[in-house]
Amino acid sequence: MAHNKRLKAAASTVERNKVYPLADAIALAKQNATAKFDETIEISMNLGIDPRHADQMVRGLVGLPNGTGKTLRVGVFARGAKADEAREAGADVVGAEDLGEKIQAGEIDFDRCIATPDMMALVGRLGKILGPRGLMPNPRLGTVTMDVKGAILAAKAGQVEFRAEKAGIVHAGIGKASFDEAKLLENARAFADAIVKAKPTGAKGVYVKKVAVSSSMGPGVAVDVATLA
Repeated sequence: MAHNKRLKAAASTVERNKVYPLADAIALAKQNATAKFDETIEISMNLGIDPRHADQMVRGLVGLPNGTGKTLRVGVFARGAKADEAREAGADVVGAEDLGEKIQAGEIDFDRCIATPDMMALVGRLGKILGPRGLMPNPRLGTVTMDVKGAILAAKAGQVEFRAEKAGIVHAGIGKASFDEAKLLENARAFADAIVKAKPTGAKGVYVKKVAVSSSMGPGVAVDVATLA
């Protein structure tokens, strides 16, 4: 009951059918993050695309200037000197065939997967496991690379991956409720800018249709799209 009361109280602070300037929406989302843990502040963007068509897919990576507030665990497929480089750069799990065997056994103890190009024959065999979890390394996303150190440091510094879902929605955590509003606003604008720059060639008409921000347990707050920049 207390949970329901809290949700109702939070919802009462958000006016229905109103779109808020981004800064005000973030302030409201922060205000409504009253759970007993440090809630994530999330942004959701409804795009005028149909991701079922290859020329309308929106996918990529963006570095948030103030990080996400989340500790990202990084797994790396590499051998020899590149494996040593990965460990020195702070990778949480490093390996080759041994790492593949752990994954096949259900041991997936990482949130981002990076691989050197020579490892992709091995990694490719794990596609049915890694793919559905959004963990498959991809050269277009910079996660198949010889710059193992750079990819690990970027991931650890607050880089987030985005990918449009079937309904054309992209979303991401842009920080924690404990962040100050200015940092959340800066992160939100960096994310929105990356989405705008990732506009696919096949997108027609209005690209960014609706935007909302919320905390993990709070109500969504509709954002005036014109205030994203």
